[in-house]
Amino acid sequence: MTTPVNRLRPRRSCLAVPGSNPRFLEKAQGLPADQVFLDLEDACAPLAKPDARHTIVKFLNEGDWTGKTRVVRVNDWTTHWTYRDVVTVVEGAGQNLDCIMLPKVQDAQQIVALDLLLTQIEKTMGFEVGKIGIEAQIENAQGLNNVNEIAQASPRVETIIFGPADFMASINMKSLVVGEQPPGYPADAYHYILMKILMAARANNLQAIDGPYLQIRNIDGYRAVAQRAAALGFDGKWVLHPGQVEASNEIFSPSQEDYDHAELILDAYDYYTSEAGGKKGSAMLGDEMIDEASRKMALVVSGKGRAAGMQRTSKFEIPDN
Repeated sequence: MTTPVNRLRPRRSCLAVPGSNPRFLEKAQGLPADQVFLDLEDACAPLAKPDARHTIVKFLNEGDWTGKTRVVRVNDWTTHWTYRDVVTVVEGAGQNLDCIMLPKVQDAQQIVALDLLLTQIEKTMGFEVGKIGIEAQIENAQGLNNVNEIAQASPRVETIIFGPADFMASINMKSLVVGEQPPGYPADAYHYILMKILMAARANNLQAIDGPYLQIRNIDGYRAVAQRAAALGFDGKWVLHPGQVEASNEIFSPSQEDYDHAELILDAYDYYTSEAGGKKGSAMLGDEMIDEASRKMALVVSGKGRAAGMQRTSKFEIPDN
């Protein structure tokens, strides 16, 4: 019997690291990012990709990635590199790998193909079958149109990721600043895209991750874009520079006040619905009425806080009367 895999790992900050750069791979291990993905795609020049595969295997096996979700982004299925990326990395370091990220996913069959390849490698190598997850990156109109089917394509799928740069190019968006609003449009040009990804993720109990912000020294700009995604309900965002990590971890964590309040709601609801609390369906917590819907909302906030390692600073007191 296989152990169930936790597909909902902390991913407030997802750090991109070029797989061909040993210095960056070394430095990434000491940064407080929830997830690190070692990149074989855009961050790797074509001539560097074959050697980068072996560099990644070495760093996955010998590095200290304690507390981090370990991911490798392979090249997309339209290239001739993909199968060799997967075979080399997973055969070489599958025991020290959490997920494979597949970019430019356009339909469910591309996820199925990766699932089948992973399964064959796991069986061949004697690894636990199904342990390695898949992160699906949506980067064009076709992928967005098929995002629900992509989200359902394999039990390995853990996240749906928005890839803004390629997406903007694919729809001819009039902007050269990745993640920023195109001039001339008064509303949020990304709202529909982000919400469609979020709905597909939530409908299938997956995480939704926002993509990169390329002006790496503009932390205020990064914070503004990250706060938009966090407000909608996204679980995290890519970081391309160490300076973005702290901002992302903060923005995609609840405030201490909200975390404490969520835990109080859960404790209070648990008490009031019990025999001792009068078996009530709803009750008052201070000036606030709480019920089953309150509990569900509190579970979301408390879950994010616990995943971030937050500690409570308040305690529910059973009322005297």
